[in-house]
Amino acid sequence: MKIAIFTDIYAPWGNGGIASSIRAQKSELEKMGHEVVLFCPGFDAKEKGVVNVPSHKYIRISDSVVAMRPSVVEAFVLEKFPNFGDFDVVHVHYEASCSIAGVRLAEKFNVPLVQTQHGREDVAISVNMPHPIKLLTATVLNFAHGRCLSHTMKVKRDHYQAPTFTRAKMWSLVVNHAEHADVVVTPSNHFAQKIEHYGVTRPIMVVSNGISQELVDDKFAARKMQEGDVLKMIWNCRVSKEKRIMPLLRALKMLKRPYVLHVYGDGNTLKRAEKYAKKHNLKVKFYGETDRKKIIKRMAEAHLGVTVSYNFDVQPMTLLEAEATGLPVFFCDPCMMEIVPQGSFVIAGGPEAEAMAMALEDMPAERVTEMSRIMLASRKNVLQKTQIKRLIEVYKTAIELKKTKSK
Repeated sequence: MKIAIFTDIYAPWGNGGIASSIRAQKSELEKMGHEVVLFCPGFDAKEKGVVNVPSHKYIRISDSVVAMRPSVVEAFVLEKFPNFGDFDVVHVHYEASCSIAGVRLAEKFNVPLVQTQHGREDVAISVNMPHPIKLLTATVLNFAHGRCLSHTMKVKRDHYQAPTFTRAKMWSLVVNHAEHADVVVTPSNHFAQKIEHYGVTRPIMVVSNGISQELVDDKFAARKMQEGDVLKMIWNCRVSKEKRIMPLLRALKMLKRPYVLHVYGDGNTLKRAEKYAKKHNLKVKFYGETDRKKIIKRMAEAHLGVTVSYNFDVQPMTLLEAEATGLPVFFCDPCMMEIVPQGSFVIAGGPEAEAMAMALEDMPAERVTEMSRIMLASRKNVLQKTQIKRLIEVYKTAIELKKTKSK
């Protein structure tokens, strides 16, 4: 197959979950003999099969380059690929400018369209922006998106996932974007239920993200810990407000057992977290943005991976990386229980610092080895080479649905 991928988040600045998952999918598709062209913002694409679309030189959002408006991206793509209709499928991985251009091109040339719903921008905007700026931002984004792609649905406030006008507007954007696809993909069942609740009528297929084999080629041993040992924990994701590192640090302040937390990542809460940890003499070490390969090596030395977001993550790549390396995990969100094997995790009784502290304090040291072995036993399930077969099924389904609609 000839596959066009459109995304607004990719290398070299994209070291997070979305970028990592796309990179792994592209690599495995190419190994299977498929031709992949990836369109993304940027200026100096050196990777084979990656095309940088026109982008703003001085505008950044969370350190990511921003593509110019969809019409400019479309014109550029058609200049480079005048026979765009030769693509067998278009796969879109976001809801911003470059991704919108991918949707419009797929519709213009009647190419089957797959849309992966990755994130919870409704939460990200609500948590990170003050009122009324967050409402204004959500309103402008929803309006701009509606100018580029037709909106047929409106999400109203409710007590499920849209308790505010800001979050309802962002859900409207997500749902209307998904309605343009032939097949919608979500990485987890719990998120599939959420988008279905808010009105997505397109076929929804759950396909887990995956880890590149090259990233976890090393052999990993089951972790060992004895009573009285220092509990070695690792945080390897954004240090941002929605990821909730501050409640975790408050939990560590209450912890009586010996511990150390290694934090790999950057974000809008990093300086605040560093200041708090220093003030309270916490055993926390911050390393900033770090290469994933180096982080994987550090995971091999840890007892427990921590990710304490709540009602935000769809499928954290940190959990998949933990499973691939045999690292037990700690989290607060019960939705995460579907991501990793039963018996491989410690879960807090709630999102509060007190609940986290209690769960970490009560975890028996001998459980670490048992949890680690469970992770190692299922590690092949999270490799991208395992998941790619399911993605090929999605592409074939989208192609067949498009054929049926065209008759």
